[in-house]
Amino acid sequence: MDDPNLIVGMDRADDAGVYKLSEDLALIQTVDFFTPIVDDPYMFGQIAAANSLSDVYAMGGRPLTAMNIVCFPIKTMDISVLREILRGGLDKMKEAGVTLAGGHSVEDPELKYGLSVTGTVHPSRVLTNVGAEPGDRLILTKPLGTGIINTAVKAGMAEDALAAKVTHVMARLNKSAAEAVQEVGARACTDVTGFGLLGHSFEMIQGTGRGIIIYASRVPLFHEAASFAEMGLVPGGTYRNRDFRIHQVDIDPDVSRFLSDIFFDPQTSGGLLVAVSQEKAEKLVTRLRERGIDEAAIIGQVVNDPEERIRILGSQQET
Repeated sequence: MDDPNLIVGMDRADDAGVYKLSEDLALIQTVDFFTPIVDDPYMFGQIAAANSLSDVYAMGGRPLTAMNIVCFPIKTMDISVLREILRGGLDKMKEAGVTLAGGHSVEDPELKYGLSVTGTVHPSRVLTNVGAEPGDRLILTKPLGTGIINTAVKAGMAEDALAAKVTHVMARLNKSAAEAVQEVGARACTDVTGFGLLGHSFEMIQGTGRGIIIYASRVPLFHEAASFAEMGLVPGGTYRNRDFRIHQVDIDPDVSRFLSDIFFDPQTSGGLLVAVSQEKAEKLVTRLRERGIDEAAIIGQVVNDPEERIRILGSQQET
């Protein structure tokens, strides 16, 4: 049944559902959980919570309450592990100003954790992953390559300092980035997670008659990820993302395969990808950096393109 109050539903691959309650209030609802991507249970809790909260920030809203979702192998894993995961999640919720309202747990042979999050937004200020106009600039707020580096960590190939740096970035809330976006204004927004930069970029133009140009050298990334990709330390999700979207992507010959792997790499608790008018782009980057988001960068632009393709330019073709 169609509901006129459902502002954002299942008709598009957006970050969360949005339901209008009144003329000046709408509800944002989202849920996300996954298996551990780091060994430290406390940091896993922080990352999983930050990842779940990100969907509300991407919609232009403010998260208010959350509920824990837990799958735990109680017969094979010490309960202290779960305590640390929940402590990490709770600390991240406190940082976000979010109230834990409850949750649900089940016994499962594979550990999983995440949140169901409820937030609010003014109905006229909802940000979706569509709405970008030709000439708009694309801004990314976190570096890419976490999937590849986490694969290297599991293989014992990454130094502790690099693992700690990547873990810190994944655990960082997108709250400050979202506040800057709301302050300056944007046409579209999403967060970069499991489908990688190119998968989520395509969602921004699908069915719109628009295309995207990405300047490869301007994309913030963990530079070590390219070396690991060259060694073959690439998660299976990278290949699945490439196989699924490569037919909509044109990659210039001087862009290395290893660099393009990073653009397809599935991210955990990645940054916001924002489409903003050309006139506001530099102002938004400045505001982001003032808030400590030093990696924020203009990585491309939106163009008219009936074929709805993404073109990745190497340094020789960038303008």
